Amino acid sequence: MNHEDHVNLIRAGIPALGGIWADLGSGTGAFTLALAEVLGPTGLIYSVDRDKDALKEQQRAMQTRFPLYQVRYINTDFTRIMDLPKLDGILMTNSLHFVQDDRKAVVLQSIKNLLKAGGRFLIVEYNVDRGNLWVPYPQSYAAWEKLAYQAGFSQTRLLAVHPSRFLKELYSAVSW
Repeated sequence: MNHEDHVNLIRAGIPALGGIWADLGSGTGAFTLALAEVLGPTGLIYSVDRDKDALKEQQRAMQTRFPLYQVRYINTDFTRIMDLPKLDGILMTNSLHFVQDDRKAVVLQSIKNLLKAGGRFLIVEYNVDRGNLWVPYPQSYAAWEKLAYQAGFSQTRLLAVHPSRFLKELYSAVSW
């Protein structure tokens, strides 16, 4: 996948330029860069990851590609309570599959509380229900719909799918 693929997976879930967003479990920032492109220079992104080195790599990439954009880097585990302002949106790409299935609803309820009224939750995940060593707890889109409802989201919509050489395909979805 390349940058354009990342942008195409999330663009339809972001209604307007700007806003305050968080990328939870952002890693080295492939989708943080995509989020920056879609939000434009008036947006503010909180990039959260527990890997300090990944955040440093991400910061270098962001400074090269989008030097004037606002990104705040937070080195913590997204499953812990975070002190963030109310958000217009949250993006999680290939990160929720690291949370054990029996903890996902509780973690998502906590994360959902970070959203403003009408805020959006975008997810990009593998469209399978059985994982492997690198993707231990994935959820298909059908499973995501049920989980999003359990976590208190009222609507969920599939945005896009993209083939994956690892586990069938990736999907993106938005929940409110």
